[in-house]
Amino acid sequence: MIHEAVVSRVDLGPAERLDWLRLIRSENVGPITFHRLLRQYGTAAAALEALPALARRGGRGKPLRVCPRGVAERELAALDRAGVAVLAQGEARYPAALAAVEDSPPLLFARGHAALLDLRGVAIVGARNASLNGRKLAHRMAQDLARADLLVVSGMARGIDTAAHQGALAAAGAGGTVAVLAGGVDVIYPPENDSLYAALEDQGVIVSEMPLGEAPQARHFPRRNRIISGISLGVVVVEAAARSGSLITARLAGEQGREVFAVPGSPLDGRAAGPNRLLRDGATLTESADDVLQGLADLLRAPLREPDPADFRPAAAPVPSDRELDRARADVLEALGPAPVTVDEIIRGCQLSVSVVAIVLLELELAGRLERLPGGRVALVTGP
Repeated sequence: MIHEAVVSRVDLGPAERLDWLRLIRSENVGPITFHRLLRQYGTAAAALEALPALARRGGRGKPLRVCPRGVAERELAALDRAGVAVLAQGEARYPAALAAVEDSPPLLFARGHAALLDLRGVAIVGARNASLNGRKLAHRMAQDLARADLLVVSGMARGIDTAAHQGALAAAGAGGTVAVLAGGVDVIYPPENDSLYAALEDQGVIVSEMPLGEAPQARHFPRRNRIISGISLGVVVVEAAARSGSLITARLAGEQGREVFAVPGSPLDGRAAGPNRLLRDGATLTESADDVLQGLADLLRAPLREPDPADFRPAAAPVPSDRELDRARADVLEALGPAPVTVDEIIRGCQLSVSVVAIVLLELELAGRLERLPGGRVALVTGP
């Protein structure tokens, strides 16, 4: 089952939207760090002001690169010219299921019909070198799920992803489909999917967290995959090798509390190794859209969003004194190592307050000395 996070309702004005973009585009600030900075300092403007000092106290020698105002202004202007909507986490238009994910993108860029993101999503993913039968099954399943008023989520890759988008698009007037890209929302990848991209822009929606014009790189795809699973109530794997991006998506789905579905296949076909492994690990055996709908029946009956509360901005967390922080840094560093530990373990082991540990970890992370991992875990960065 999905574990809901408490997400504050926001309605950003132009100045605050600019500050959010500057903060997430600043050096060493990823989604988890962004959310923790906002929780600690109350606003993105206050967090931006605190960044350089935090990095210095964390042991950084050279100045931290904070995204200049002019650079962020030009990015927002380019997004506006390209007809791309900017969705902030906590705003009404932001996908509700994705907002509950720990490392959800603070800003999501959408081209096409962003209103489709209000629908409940089901991801269909699989092999790029998919079989004809695998593509046919993905197409039919996506079409049936869209006809059940669901949003079919995939990554616009060759093979299963393409078939899933095409199936959902064929269910005209029902449901919809969203393509989550690893590059900028304006970058068509693979290039041969240019006609699919046009159809998605016309009838569906295309989203990304990356800047316009950013070419997809290998390290971007796991980040893309956690958005695919995060938007969705469940993930269906049709065909996938034993080591593939689709299995990363399935793993992320499990970590996010989503349902995992897998289509079985012949052991003689390497493309069945991934789904068959998922089935051994407890995924739901899936042969049709009906299996998915039955597996999600309880979630589909529950409301996707809570009633909209009044616009709520949390106050900045109390800032520990310099003396408290000076005493705590050595203890926190001693508790850390290259092997991940949870933040809760550090707090208990060091017998420090939550606010003190939060600040020290932010300092180390902004200095480039700490890595944040899913599940509230952290580890020291080793090597160059």
